[in-house]
Amino acid sequence: MKFVLASASPARLETLRRAGLDPDVIVSGIDEDAIDAASPRDLAQRLADAKLAAVLERVDGAQFVLACDSLLEFEGVALGKPGAPDVAIKRWRMMRGRPGILHTGHALRGPRGTSTATVSTTVHFADVSDEEIETYAATGEPVAVAGGFTIDGLGGWFIERVDGDHHNVVGVSLPAVRAMVRAQGFELTDLGYPA
Repeated sequence: MKFVLASASPARLETLRRAGLDPDVIVSGIDEDAIDAASPRDLAQRLADAKLAAVLERVDGAQFVLACDSLLEFEGVALGKPGAPDVAIKRWRMMRGRPGILHTGHALRGPRGTSTATVSTTVHFADVSDEEIETYAATGEPVAVAGGFTIDGLGGWFIERVDGDHHNVVGVSLPAVRAMVRAQGFELTDLGYPA
């Protein structure tokens, strides 16, 4: 069965590939700033739902389409992509030595309907120095990722631990996707596992 990932995230794609799937990729192109919700957790799910809806309009013949969106909740505020190094630096100075909650909304359209799941993982940031923060921001990596950090790249040095699903912090919870697939009466092998 054809499987499509509705996400531009290379980390999500790599996570799925390492886990034995090889989806086609179609980027939704939605205006994320136009979507709002009552909480960061709800916003992550609403964004995933909107991405799924946008890609479904352009997909022909795909039997599974997965859309995801991640946000970092810090002190009750949703933090998406910083967009600029100075914003990433400011964020990291605020987050260092403290925890945040990474929410990833998942929306899966399968032959028997749509399943959704929002997964939350607590991320404990190291007490990094100003110099480390500035060096990291200068790499450009934190500018274009949810919350301003990665756990599977250059930012991994600054994450002390996570409470919850590690893959969720990368951007896709493998256990959640498996559960959604099985809830529709299918198995991972129907998505091409192992690739």
